Amino acid sequence: MTIPNFTSTGSKRPEALFGDLTGGPQTMIRSEGCRLWDHDGNQYIDMIMALGAVALGYADPRVVAATTNAVSAGTVGSLPPTLELAVAERLAAAIPGAESVRFFKSGAEAVAAAVRIARVYTGRERVITCGYHGWLDWCQSEPGVPHPVTQLRTEIPFNDIAALNRAVGDDEPVAAIVLEPVVDGPPDVEWLDTARRLAEGSGAVLVFDEIKTAFRIATGGAAERFGVVPHLMVVGKGLGNGFPIAATCGSKDVMDAATKTWISSTLATEFVSLAAALAVLDVFGDGKTVEHLNVIGSQFMHGLDKLARDHPKVFQAVRGIPQMCYLQCTDSSVSQSVAVGAARRGVLVKLSAYNFVSLAHSDHVIEGVLQQIDQVATELEATC
Repeated sequence: MTIPNFTSTGSKRPEALFGDLTGGPQTMIRSEGCRLWDHDGNQYIDMIMALGAVALGYADPRVVAATTNAVSAGTVGSLPPTLELAVAERLAAAIPGAESVRFFKSGAEAVAAAVRIARVYTGRERVITCGYHGWLDWCQSEPGVPHPVTQLRTEIPFNDIAALNRAVGDDEPVAAIVLEPVVDGPPDVEWLDTARRLAEGSGAVLVFDEIKTAFRIATGGAAERFGVVPHLMVVGKGLGNGFPIAATCGSKDVMDAATKTWISSTLATEFVSLAAALAVLDVFGDGKTVEHLNVIGSQFMHGLDKLARDHPKVFQAVRGIPQMCYLQCTDSSVSQSVAVGAARRGVLVKLSAYNFVSLAHSDHVIEGVLQQIDQVATELEATC
């Protein structure tokens, strides 16, 4: 195989979507709205939406127009583009506590930058994490990650206040508390409040990893939705609507630590992705997109909950929140069968975290998706 492990994006591997079963699509040729077409030209309703990277819909005309103009203007150059400051100022106005902004090409890179900034700001090394923060060394324990690096991180369960208190109370001081504010369900506000209080009391930096949640549950993510503002927030995915851009933002005094270390990448300031981000911010500006994602997501999640109740031999429960949710199956083989069965019926659905609704999904589309999953579950139950 020319590409080790089939594809450079691990979560798009056939086995990641369909397990050991065959029958699902493997590669695609184009996407539009909430649909994509595989290499054979078959059409699918997509509930995965590029792993949550697309909130408005594929090839949204406003984003296409903005990025086409940016490509025509040369894409990149040897000076920072005026768009960089324009997008930074718009983000600062939209994100709670975002007085200062730095741009990156991926969420993993941006979260790693937030941790580097926190370490410089505090003069400490240890970090506490909750959730998934990318593949880079600082937050992984995979083969190839140096053991001393893994020893600098303490992972705690979601919504577990006691574990958070214990981790912060350990002997070694904490540089950063890095949390995904949504993991398989909404956060307890007390959990977020405790994280902020403990960070303030211990001199640590609180970081919200809002790669998935910003521009979905609110433009300003969980910080806006639940009213707990971190020292640093990382946003991405929906910010570019499919274009590679992420940002680390937060209070000026913490973000100024970025000037005391080396954080830079050549294409952080290419202006096609910045143009996409500006178009996205324009669309989200009136609040109607967030409202649509909540309404259509609630329809989808309530429908999944009904499916779980109607087909207990196939589904155990629904996990997540309306804007990003999934059905938990009774076991992995059933999960694979549902995913392949849905694909054969023209629906791409993920049976692990997460499916994402978009502005391009209508109530009619969602109803059709639920009907197809219902048919797949009915057929599977007949064989149980």
